[in-house]
Amino acid sequence: MNESISIRQICKRFGDKTVLHNIDLSMKEGRIYGFIGPSGAGKTTLVKMMVGMDKPDRGSIHVLNKTVPNLHLLQEIGYMAQSDALYTELTGKENLTFFASLYKLKKAEMKERITYAANLVNLTEQLSKKVSAYSGGMKRRLSLAIALIQDPKVLILDEPTVGIDPELRFSIWQELIRLKAEGKTIIVTTHVMDEAERCDYIAMIRNGSIITRGTPDELKEQYNATSFDEVFLNAGREKQ
Repeated sequence: MNESISIRQICKRFGDKTVLHNIDLSMKEGRIYGFIGPSGAGKTTLVKMMVGMDKPDRGSIHVLNKTVPNLHLLQEIGYMAQSDALYTELTGKENLTFFASLYKLKKAEMKERITYAANLVNLTEQLSKKVSAYSGGMKRRLSLAIALIQDPKVLILDEPTVGIDPELRFSIWQELIRLKAEGKTIIVTTHVMDEAERCDYIAMIRNGSIITRGTPDELKEQYNATSFDEVFLNAGREKQ
C-alpha cells in the first residue's frame, strides 16, 4: 500500500497552551484511521492541519506526496468539520450544487455525484427544502454529503455521525468500508467506541500527545480489555 499521509514531529501552541506535541503518524491508502480522545485533546486541530486550514509551529505534513497547505490538494480531500458550514438560506440541493461547482466536475458527473451523496445520507426527499428548516441531524448529513461530493482520494471526517440515528450511522459506515476497498484513505475522529473498533488503525490522543496506537485487536490485547471502552479508560489511567 502507498503512503497517503505523512505527519512528522508536529507541534502546535495557542498562547501558553500546547495543543499538539511531537505528533508522528503515517497513513496508507485503503485504510480507515480513527482518532479518539476526550474533548480538547487536539484531534480537531490535527485534522484541520491535514486539510491545510491551520499550520503547525513545527514539523511537516504531506498528503498525497504534497506539502500541506496546498490549494491544489483540496480537489483530492473531502473534509467534514465538527461545525456545519452550510448556506442556510439555500436548499439542500443548492448547497450540494454550489460545493460541487468548486471542483472540476463535468455537468453529468456533477449530477451523478449529487444523486449519490444525497442517497447515501438519506436526504433525497429533503433536497428542495431550505437548510434553515433542517434539523441538526439533517445538517450533519448534508455536511457529510458535501464532503463526498467530488469523490476525494482522502476523506477527513470530524465526528461525522453526531446526531445521526443508528440505522443511518450503520449504512454510512458500510459505505466508508466500501470506499476504503476502492483505495481511499479515511480519517475519522469519534467519541463512539464501537465506531473506533471499525477502524483499521487507531491513535488515542490526550493532552496533545498520542498516548497509544495500533489496531483495535492490538490495543485490546495490550490493555487486557474485552471492549474498546475498557481500552479507552485503561489507557487514560496509565497516562494520568
